[in-house]
Amino acid sequence: MDKDSKKKEEKLKKSDFKAFLKKRAPIYLGIIALFVIFVVPELTKNDLQSSFPDNLTNDQKQIVEILMSYNGPNEKGLTVMNAITEQIATEYPNEKIYDNKKTKVDLVVSSTDESKNIYKVILTFESYKGKIEYVWNVNHNTKEIEAKNSSAKHVIDIVNYYD
Repeated sequence: MDKDSKKKEEKLKKSDFKAFLKKRAPIYLGIIALFVIFVVPELTKNDLQSSFPDNLTNDQKQIVEILMSYNGPNEKGLTVMNAITEQIATEYPNEKIYDNKKTKVDLVVSSTDESKNIYKVILTFESYKGKIEYVWNVNHNTKEIEAKNSSAKHVIDIVNYYD
């Protein structure tokens, strides 16, 4: 008798659970859908920095950090990263340009003068509208940054004179 009553109780519990789920399934599906629609895109949101390659050495990562965090001679205000991001956002308003299949971001860091610890950084942003290339020399010791082309010079000027 005890075994039969236990089996009946388990069946009742299972059927109660099924009824509970059936009743609330639309609510749970709605919550999951909202999560997928609003939270997942924010978690996988692409930006300039997330487009950088992962295979950089520690020295190269430090050079990129020195360059991208540079915020002018007074060390206040806009950084190089912010200036480039704003340029791209201005060029591609209301677009998720980093999600576009034609968008490519390439970052190359190479040593130009090992005795002076000078590195050449080339950032290339290519999309359906064209290609922008930024070239800098970065001194690892002094943290001095020298623009080597007009695009890079424009970014450095924005950073240096931004208040």
